[in-house]
Amino acid sequence: MKLLPIILSLIIIICLIGSILLVPKIKIKKLEFQTFWLMAMVGAIVLILFGCVSFSDLKESFLSDSSVNPVKILVLFVSLSSLSIYLDELGFFSALAAFFAKRFSKNQYVLFFGFYFAISLLTVFTSNDIIILTFTPFLCHLCKKNKIHPLPYLMMEFVAANTWSSLLIIGNPTNIYLAGFFNLGFLEYFMDMLLPTAMTSLTGLVILFLLFRKDLKTPITPNPEEKVELKKVPLVVGLIHLAGCTILLSISSYLNFPMWIIAFCFASSLIIFVIFYSFFTKKNEVFPLLKRLPWNLIPFVLSMFVVVLALKNSGFIEEIATILLSWNPVFSFGYSGLVIANLINNIPMAVFFSSLLTNAPLSAVYSSILASNVAAYLTPIGALAGIMFLNLTEKQGLKINFFTFVRYGAMIGILSATVGFMTIWLLPI
Repeated sequence: MKLLPIILSLIIIICLIGSILLVPKIKIKKLEFQTFWLMAMVGAIVLILFGCVSFSDLKESFLSDSSVNPVKILVLFVSLSSLSIYLDELGFFSALAAFFAKRFSKNQYVLFFGFYFAISLLTVFTSNDIIILTFTPFLCHLCKKNKIHPLPYLMMEFVAANTWSSLLIIGNPTNIYLAGFFNLGFLEYFMDMLLPTAMTSLTGLVILFLLFRKDLKTPITPNPEEKVELKKVPLVVGLIHLAGCTILLSISSYLNFPMWIIAFCFASSLIIFVIFYSFFTKKNEVFPLLKRLPWNLIPFVLSMFVVVLALKNSGFIEEIATILLSWNPVFSFGYSGLVIANLINNIPMAVFFSSLLTNAPLSAVYSSILASNVAAYLTPIGALAGIMFLNLTEKQGLKINFFTFVRYGAMIGILSATVGFMTIWLLPI
């Protein structure tokens, strides 16, 4: 093995963890930057300058016709995000949250399970990040207003969103990457992941209820509901785009049409509509939509892909793959996925595992995908959603520190992931 790429990659990972924990953001005058992607980008540049990754490697990876091309995957994810963000900008998710709050506000048990159902359902057809961004401020406000303990609801939201995100390919960028790498079709993926996701979710829900059952006994004093006005025409257009995109993605393998092109076409169509609608209403609704798109993921994913290329060139990946394949692949790749995702984040973990899983059985691929989703609630480092979640709760005046998050999240994550891995192991995949 070549030691230089391994040493440099290790330093980059340590610096990345440090930036997330110690200095998540930096401000230069009025501009604010998240450090995780800056650190990753600097690390990628260092690896290229030291010759650990050649320009021919980069050209082959970023310009290839393969479905695993990171550029195509990013186009797919950003495009899908635009559909969900647009609906969020219209207030659609807030309106749904208010609806469920009204219908399930008789007692906390009903409210708790009602929101779990709503969040789970919405996550399946949007993404975990969008749900976290939307529901976290709402739940904080709801709990403050009704004088109930917010932690059960916030942990429930986070667990639900990051469990049910594994059900469909489009639920998480890690799903998109790993499923694309192994050419898994939309429906094939759904059928194989349905039972493991359901069992993981059920386990997590039971543990959540047992942990917070005393807090949920407190009665609720109903407050006047807050009305959310929705613009009918933009809402219908947005829902049609989301539904149409999801349907076509589900049959993309039968159409022999790449998923990233389908998503890009729907996103482009929606943005064109928003431009024309803004022109006629004389309200700039394009900029808020474009501003909220996950642009920081682009340099982050591309940079971490460079790190993985460096490790691959060093021979390190082959050595790790040999060790993991010598044990039960479902559990070895699953548990190692949980650990690695919480060292380097779940997106680079997915990129790293795509090379490790080359000779592994399909069941190991699914356990790795499940791990990349569940890893989000072991520690805040496990996914970008965790970092966003802590920032959002702090802005709402509810400081959920790192150790409080780990205290609940790790217990729920390890137990529910174990049930999920066992389900995958028992299935004839």
